[in-house]
Amino acid sequence: MSAQVLRTPLTELVGIEHPIVQTGMGWVSGPRLTAATCNAGGLGILASATMTYDELEAAIKKTKQLTDKPFGVNMRADASDAGQRCDLLIREGVKVASFALAPKKDLIAKLKDNGIVVVPSIGAAKHAVKVASWGADAVVVQGGEGGGHTGGVATTLLLPSVLDAVDIPVIAGGGFFDGRGLAAALSYGAAGVAMGTRFLLTSDSAVPDSVKQQYLQRGLTDTTVSVKVDGMPHRVLNTDLVNALEKSSYATGLVAATKNAMKFKAMTGMKWSTLVKDGLAMKKSGDRTWQQIIMAANTPMLLKAGLVEGNTEAGVLASGQVVGMIDDLPSCQELIDRIVADAVKRIDALGALKA
Repeated sequence: MSAQVLRTPLTELVGIEHPIVQTGMGWVSGPRLTAATCNAGGLGILASATMTYDELEAAIKKTKQLTDKPFGVNMRADASDAGQRCDLLIREGVKVASFALAPKKDLIAKLKDNGIVVVPSIGAAKHAVKVASWGADAVVVQGGEGGGHTGGVATTLLLPSVLDAVDIPVIAGGGFFDGRGLAAALSYGAAGVAMGTRFLLTSDSAVPDSVKQQYLQRGLTDTTVSVKVDGMPHRVLNTDLVNALEKSSYATGLVAATKNAMKFKAMTGMKWSTLVKDGLAMKKSGDRTWQQIIMAANTPMLLKAGLVEGNTEAGVLASGQVVGMIDDLPSCQELIDRIVADAVKRIDALGALKA
C-alpha cells in the first residue's frame, strides 16, 4: 500500500485511506472493480441502475467477499423499488449510498439513521444547497468534462460555485485522472476527486480489452455530448453509431428506444407495469419530457452492447474528455498509489513557494 496519506473530510467521513472515488458506471462498476478500488484505499461504488434487485443483492454479497473495506452503491432515487434497495443497503451494512438524482428528505433521513453516508451527485450550486438542507452528508459535483450524463459548465467554475454554497464535503468530478488533478481539487477546497473513465481504463475493469484499446486510441476532441442517445446530454466517444444517431430524426430515435425498452424488459424480467411506474417516477422527479423518458430506454442497452459485449457498432461508449490523456491500463492499486504520491509531491512543492 502507498505510504503517502492525504487526510480530508471525505476520508474521515467514509473511513477510507485516500480521497479518491471510483464512480458508479453502469455495466462497468461491478464487484471486481469496486473491491479493487477499495482494497487500494479508495472508495469503490457499485452501479445498480443496470441491475435487478436480485442482481444487486448478489453483487453486494460478492463485493463483501472481495473486500472488507467500506464501499458504496449508486442507485436511482426515482426507481420504483428505491425504498426496497435502500432497505437492502441497510441490511447488508453498505457504507455509502450515492444517487444520480437526489433522494427525498425522508429517504436520506432513513439511510442516515441507519449509519449510511448519503452522497448525491449534483450539477449546480442550488441543487447542492437543497440536498444539504435535506441532510446529505456530501455531494459529488461533475463538470461538463465528465462522461455519461453531464452538464455544460466546466469543473473549474462549477466546483468553486458549489464550495461557496455549502459547508458539507464536496467531491470533484469531471476531468480528473492524475495527481495533478487531485492536488488542484484539494487546493480549491474539495474533499476528494471522483473518476469514471480513468477507472474504466484499468486492468481491474471488466470492460473487454478490445474496447479499452479503442479508448486508448482517442484524443481530447474525440467525444461528443449527444442528446440523441437518450434525450439527455450524454458524453460519449465518437463512433460511427454516435455519428449516425446525431444525424437521425427524433422519430427514428423513438422507434429505436421502443425496441430497446422491449429488450431491457426481457433482460431484466421487469413487468410493463414496473417500467411504467419508473417512467412516471422519472416524470414526477424532474423536468424530462415524455419523449426523453421513452428514449431513456436506449441507455442501458446501448451501453451494454458497447461496454459488455464489445460490439461498438451497435453500442455507445460513455467517456469523459480525459480519455485523450490516458495511455495505459494500470491496476487500481498502481493507479491510486501513483496519484496520491504525485499529489503529495505537488502539494509539498507548493508549500515550498511560501516566502
